[in-house]
Amino acid sequence: MSDFKHRARALIAQQDSLLKRGNEPMPVSNGVYQRWQRPVITRDHVPVSWRYDFNPATNPFLMERQGINATLNAGAIFFNGKYCVVVRVEGDDRKSFFAVAESDNGVDNFRFHDKPIVMPETGRPDTNVYDMRLTAHEDGWIYGLFCTERKDLDKPNDTSAAEAQCGIARTKDLVTWERLPDLVTYSGQQRNVVLHPEFVDGQYALYTRPQDGFISVGAGGGIGWGLTPTMDGAEVKKETIVDGKVYHTIKEVKNGQGPAPIKTEAGWLHLAHGVRNTAAGLRYVLYAFMTDLNEPWKVIHRPAGHLIAPEGKERVGDVSNVVFSNGWIARDDGQVFIYYASSDTRLHVATSSVAQLIDYCRNTPEDGLRSATSVQARLALIEANQSCMADL
Repeated sequence: MSDFKHRARALIAQQDSLLKRGNEPMPVSNGVYQRWQRPVITRDHVPVSWRYDFNPATNPFLMERQGINATLNAGAIFFNGKYCVVVRVEGDDRKSFFAVAESDNGVDNFRFHDKPIVMPETGRPDTNVYDMRLTAHEDGWIYGLFCTERKDLDKPNDTSAAEAQCGIARTKDLVTWERLPDLVTYSGQQRNVVLHPEFVDGQYALYTRPQDGFISVGAGGGIGWGLTPTMDGAEVKKETIVDGKVYHTIKEVKNGQGPAPIKTEAGWLHLAHGVRNTAAGLRYVLYAFMTDLNEPWKVIHRPAGHLIAPEGKERVGDVSNVVFSNGWIARDDGQVFIYYASSDTRLHVATSSVAQLIDYCRNTPEDGLRSATSVQARLALIEANQSCMADL
């Protein structure tokens, strides 16, 4: 056997072993959710046929011709009996694209479809696309809302100046996608736009994140709310802030909706990310809140602090000290699978339940916004525990 064929077979076998590897829950849980020990998707999960040229005539050294830098920020949906994630796959060239991976159990053995998604372009081509939120809407379509990034033409000499807007596509099978016009709003740039799964007053409802610039949200920001009569030419004329930034909290710099909310009898469960500044740079965490069942723009429970923050190896990567989620799956039996990326590098899963997340939102104290109120909340917990712990 030639050395080329031997190395090629070794590459394929190594990846097959990775894809078959199981996953186990962490030995300790905080009672709200269960982390799992291994990432569910890394750059090594991306098919070797997407990276290597296996023709010895054109690639005699069996070089990786098109490398993968990261797999992150995946939308998620349970579809045709599979846990499906639409992964942001970032190549070594810094361009991201979308690809579907699926698993039978949602915690391991994710395998990519044979080819990435071919996302149609609009009349103004995207430079980069990423961070798709999936919504199975009651109109029968699965919508994918994502960030479309383009050069800021108002700053032609600044090679880092960019513009972010909300791209919109829809599908019935996760294979063929119809591209619709980008969302039109009147608040500068947009990121983290999410489609509510039900009509509201006969219109499509969107969670937005208005911002002044590509990176900075400026004086505005927060999770917004707006309506549009159609998704084919969607236009939100008025945005109302549902959940704003707050000084000296986990969301003092910016925040944004994660995946589409989960409908429960107690209200809508939301997962979002919050950003604060530190001496080491921006720190991204995930937090939860609930909105009213009939008026989903009204917050009814707002637990203080983060739900998930980066821990251990999660803190290291392309953009360190970050967790980010734009996908979760709620099963009919009440299980919830939260897919989150760490440090813009790899994808993880944490499992919980609707009942646990409702309990967390309802019974975790809100942020009193002062050290003194935080101490009072903790004292109340300590005093309540005195008699309980005596019986342990």
